[in-house]
Amino acid sequence: MSHVVGTTNVVSVMAMAPVISADLDLSAAEFGAFISSYYAAQATGSLPAGAITDRFGVGRTLVFAHALMAVAAVTLALVDGYVPCLAAMFLMGLSYSMTNPSTARGVLDWFPRERRGTAMGLKQVGVPIGGVIAAGAGAMAAYVHWQSIMWGIGLLIALNGLFCLGLVRYHVPSAERPSIVKNIGAVLRDWNFNIYAIINGLTTSGQSCFFTYLTLFLTTVLRSSQELASLAMGLAQTASAVARVGWGIASDRYYAGRRAKLLAWLCGGSAVFLVMMGFLGTWIGGVYGIAIAVGLSSALGLTLAGFQPVAQAITVEAVEPRLAGSAVGVNMVGVHLGNMAGPMIFGWCIDYFGGFGAGWWISGVIVAAGTLLLIFVFKERGSV
Repeated sequence: MSHVVGTTNVVSVMAMAPVISADLDLSAAEFGAFISSYYAAQATGSLPAGAITDRFGVGRTLVFAHALMAVAAVTLALVDGYVPCLAAMFLMGLSYSMTNPSTARGVLDWFPRERRGTAMGLKQVGVPIGGVIAAGAGAMAAYVHWQSIMWGIGLLIALNGLFCLGLVRYHVPSAERPSIVKNIGAVLRDWNFNIYAIINGLTTSGQSCFFTYLTLFLTTVLRSSQELASLAMGLAQTASAVARVGWGIASDRYYAGRRAKLLAWLCGGSAVFLVMMGFLGTWIGGVYGIAIAVGLSSALGLTLAGFQPVAQAITVEAVEPRLAGSAVGVNMVGVHLGNMAGPMIFGWCIDYFGGFGAGWWISGVIVAAGTLLLIFVFKERGSV
């Protein structure tokens, strides 16, 4: 549920992109910076968030994260103007940066290796569920003002924050509380892990581009309705929900100790599907273009938006267990730097080349580069 409400927060903004862009009179690059502000905050907050989780435990970290997420949603519902909205998005990203390290640390502590991929999949399914809710918010934005919708999301976050109080008792005993600085330093000295963080930054940049620009692409290039664009977003998120559990189970049953092989297949497929999106609109349009775009969106939901549980399982298993939270934090810095840069690069391609095609193609190339590093450079760690 922490991932559900946290994802609903930001993906609702993505799903309502056409409405928000029109209301604030934004260019494609400006809206890309709007989302990049969120990911810049995540990149800033993830490093200390992981070490804080190792020191203070899952429950306390999640409660604090929910308090800040609720404030961010309400702030976005209240402010007027582009710059104040950027600040609200930054706060939103800073608060959600605590969620992945804390929940991943919980999975490592509470589940053995042979069930860890499945557990990661089950917790990460909250992300696409939040995406489906956000897709509904995107459709609702055709009838209700987008800031009113953000008020409801803030209430949902606050409610789940109250539920997280029950996790506070699952804490790291005081005698075992490690030094935040030492844990971060230990992870940063592991060059193999740093390479893995770079890989995740490259591969997940494609996901941020996909979800940031999907509704804009469908409505402005393929001329679909806002409702149909939101449906495509919802289908992609639904496919992601199924995939996250499925790939988590598969990584436990068939890829134990070699999860990176499964991850490489998923990322490679994602690169191909992104490149295919670039041919729509200019080369293939109309009803056929929309139908293919919806199909590719579902395929990207299964691959590009579905590999995260496998990637997070590799993350916590790539270091000593005592460093798990810090490792997730370091890895998320790479992830969020990719998420921050991806939409800006994509938006620049739209404005410079005058179309979405170059954006989709460059995104595919970046994901392919990460896949090659995963196959030929990164060394997966043994049993943990």
